[in-house]
Amino acid sequence: MSALHWDRILVGITCCVVTATLWALCIWQLVRFKTDTTVSMVPPCYCVNGGICQDGTCMCSEEWVGSLCEIVNFCEASTCTVNFSEGIIKNLTFERIIVGKYGNSKEKCEPDTVNGNISIAIRMCTREGRTPTLESPKILNCNENLDSLALKVESADSSNLPAVANNMQILTSMPDQLTTQNISTAANITVQILKKPNVSEDSKVSVAVMATVSQLLDANETEFKHNNLVDVATSLTKTMEEFSFTGNISQPNIAIQSASLKLSSSTIRFSAQRDTALGNYESTKLEIQENAPGFIGDLRTEVQILFNIINTSSSGNGKVGFVLYQNDRLFQSRIYQSHSSFSKQIVSGNIDGGRTSGVEIAFSPKYNTSELQLRDHACVFWDYTVNDWSTTGCAKGRDLFLRCRCNHTTNFAVLMSFQIKYKYAKPLEYISYVGVGLSMAGLVITILFQIFTRKTRKSSVTWMLVSLCFSMLTFNTIFISGIENRNARNHSSDTMSSYQQYLPYDTSRNTLLTSDIVDPPADSWCTATAVLLHYFLLATFMWTALNAAQLYLLLVRAMKPLPGHFLIIMSVIGWGIPAVVVAITLGATYREGKVLNYRQEEFCWLAALDQNQNFSVQKPMLWSFLLPVALILLFNIIIFIKISISVIWKKNKNLTRNKEDSFMKKTIGTIFIVVVLGITWVIGYLMLISHEETSLVFSYLFCILNATQGLQICILYTFRSPIFKKKVSELFPVFWVSEIPLYLHSKTYYVSRTQLAKHSQETFRSTETFSDISLSTFSNGS
Repeated sequence: MSALHWDRILVGITCCVVTATLWALCIWQLVRFKTDTTVSMVPPCYCVNGGICQDGTCMCSEEWVGSLCEIVNFCEASTCTVNFSEGIIKNLTFERIIVGKYGNSKEKCEPDTVNGNISIAIRMCTREGRTPTLESPKILNCNENLDSLALKVESADSSNLPAVANNMQILTSMPDQLTTQNISTAANITVQILKKPNVSEDSKVSVAVMATVSQLLDANETEFKHNNLVDVATSLTKTMEEFSFTGNISQPNIAIQSASLKLSSSTIRFSAQRDTALGNYESTKLEIQENAPGFIGDLRTEVQILFNIINTSSSGNGKVGFVLYQNDRLFQSRIYQSHSSFSKQIVSGNIDGGRTSGVEIAFSPKYNTSELQLRDHACVFWDYTVNDWSTTGCAKGRDLFLRCRCNHTTNFAVLMSFQIKYKYAKPLEYISYVGVGLSMAGLVITILFQIFTRKTRKSSVTWMLVSLCFSMLTFNTIFISGIENRNARNHSSDTMSSYQQYLPYDTSRNTLLTSDIVDPPADSWCTATAVLLHYFLLATFMWTALNAAQLYLLLVRAMKPLPGHFLIIMSVIGWGIPAVVVAITLGATYREGKVLNYRQEEFCWLAALDQNQNFSVQKPMLWSFLLPVALILLFNIIIFIKISISVIWKKNKNLTRNKEDSFMKKTIGTIFIVVVLGITWVIGYLMLISHEETSLVFSYLFCILNATQGLQICILYTFRSPIFKKKVSELFPVFWVSEIPLYLHSKTYYVSRTQLAKHSQETFRSTETFSDISLSTFSNGS
């Protein structure tokens, strides 16, 4: 029976069972992951022309519209001939223009003019039915700019007002180039034009002015944050309210609608419904209905406002006017901070020649429901006395719509706060937990074995390996018990389940919000877990580096003693440096109410991604973990190469044997060093490869190799130890194997100063496996 080497069979069976179990779990997880991915990736809609299916609806680029993005939404590049003045005819060239927008000509004003190098003309692309159509170009006066127009508009009359409005529209036709001063000047010109008598009767001037306002609302939002625009924005929005009584004009970013009040009018409802077929607001989609019974139940209706009329003018001259803003550029709040990119609509309702008992508003906002979850909303109006949002006089409710009820008329909006929908995906859960559990058992055995047999080796060797195993065991214990965020148990992809519906209207809960993105419920336990995981994993890597340094000193520089106070120095480095790194990281990132600057929400670990789910160099994952670990792994790899070349795979005079090591023994010795130095963690960096399938393969390899690192240490450094084999053989005689001892032969030479003769002394020592040579056979005390 001894010839069968039962001790090796025992180890082999253990390794095979563990490996088979882990690979079976791996294959099962891969199949489940593939199946889940296939099911989730089957689109419920089939989009063309680059459209993306989202929540069952095709999200089209601005060049295509329609339910499948099949309808053209642009005018092709064009050339037209324009008569500038008597005898001056020029050809103007325009590139592709999106429907509802103006395109600039390639031809510029002469460099020596006031508007040098600015497009000399713009051209509108409109739609008649399903066919995009180009309007006639509008020509810019190259010697006019916004400042000169501001001087002219004061004395302008009906004869030259169209030219001022036209030139202003052209000069603001490139919104991304507008500065704060440009916006201020254009807004002041707009206010003065709209206050001119009978301006609403000139449709060309009215449309040009509204187009200018729409273009201003496309300017960079940072340009609106200057304090000198506050008064200008106030003047413009108040003027728009007055102008809304006089016409019906729709532009991409703003629309006005008016209607006359009748003596029989009891309710007036204004609604704006996005045309899902064409993707933008059309005048036909803006509707005012008298004596409306209530709100429209269609969720495609994004904004509705309902006036309850209690008294109208006896002369029958009453009017209502509505203004719809597609974003909040003109309403810059100091209290409510916006971080997300979706537009926030503001609707203004005003009544002239009548009174209302109250106003009801219903919003059906459109946002990315796959990424954001609505947590709360507030019904607000723009308070001109403080130039900010206020909830005074308003109450909120919710059913299928976000509902508001206010006791006054003005500019209304609904402020929303969202929580990011964190994806608590666990494709590696079972493999991780099985591997970590086995590792914990192996680490406990290794620690106990090293402590109980410490007299057989250097105390420094025992301390170094026990410290490594203890830090790894503590990390694994915290990982397996606390890595999951407790918020994940309460996580729900159903928005309605996490946000209670309530009607009737509630005033007490209608409080002003401060941000559109809120952190999930605070979990101090998760934060503490992340800190401990951060510390003990860094400590684990630090101890692998210190073990590498010790192996180098004991094996490569075997003839020299260890430095003085070696254990004290190693302990300060092994436990102290990780503590310093964690303390610096917490001090630099952690703030009250901003714990996600330090950790992430999906599980209790360091933050790595920004709000757009892109890897961020500003997050601590890079500079407080990946970078230090990379430096440690680089050091360990260098030591590994040095030891492999100088000791394992090359004959070393300081460790002369009477027999050449076999290839298998050298291979096992190499594996020993790889495991104890944690070099398999290099695979973790390969997981950063962007190719999905390649990254997935490395993810599973990383999980199997590193989750079981403690078990590997136990097998290589405990189960294969001669002392452990001997103890097992004593307890279980069936595993006893007779071994033929091999001896190391060494000579010690003494050189006398008085004599040239050399005296030698020969000794013999029993050989063991490489693990014992590297960690256990240095018999002299430290």
